[in-house]
Amino acid sequence: MDVIKYPLSTEKSIRLLEAENKMLFVVDRKAKRSDVKKAIEEVFKAKVLKVNIFNNNKGEKRAYVTFSPETPAIDIATQLGLM
Repeated sequence: MDVIKYPLSTEKSIRLLEAENKMLFVVDRKAKRSDVKKAIEEVFKAKVLKVNIFNNNKGEKRAYVTFSPETPAIDIATQLGLM
């Protein structure tokens, strides 16, 4: 199972990225918070403080990932080519 499908680059997600050190990812429907946290930490070598899961009405599962202050989310966004 691929836990992380892709990062979202919307106006809201960019605002969260800059203001709150958070990123928004679309994740697998069966993924739990702990799965998402582990996958993000392994893939990006970043420390994750918190993961919030949100199921939207289109059947997507989204994860709001809050990174620790020593890991700026903007660096990860740049690494992914979002910035």
